[in-house]
Amino acid sequence: MYSSPLHLHYYVPYNQDPNLASTSFQTDYYSTQDPRQLGGFQPPTGPPPGHHDHEAGPPTAPPPSAVPQQTYQAGQFAVDPGSMIRCLHRYTYVWLRGFEQFWFYPTFIGRHSVSGYRWTGHRWVNFGISLRQIQSFTCV
Repeated sequence: MYSSPLHLHYYVPYNQDPNLASTSFQTDYYSTQDPRQLGGFQPPTGPPPGHHDHEAGPPTAPPPSAVPQQTYQAGQFAVDPGSMIRCLHRYTYVWLRGFEQFWFYPTFIGRHSVSGYRWTGHRWVNFGISLRQIQSFTCV
């Protein structure tokens, strides 16, 4: 008989394979290595630069009692995220396309949405919305 070029392979767990039982694959590989061997790479210890703390929570006080004057931008299809950056972590009054309006406290601004806390009239609640739904806004 001729020997077959196909070999049978069996799965043997690491903890039962005597050839692999003493390797460092069973522990955290990167924590046992000298950082110089990894090109000086060190895992980050804090948030990335420019990161805003989403867990800071809502404001501790209610928004102002006076509603600001609406500034309407004609012909605008969506709010630009860059224009809303100045309102981050500030009381912001928002007018939606469906005539709804409310106080908002933005804590995160993405490319297509904004999230933070909305004032219900009694308390702040988590809230997020698409920038396309916002007709105009102003922060105080």
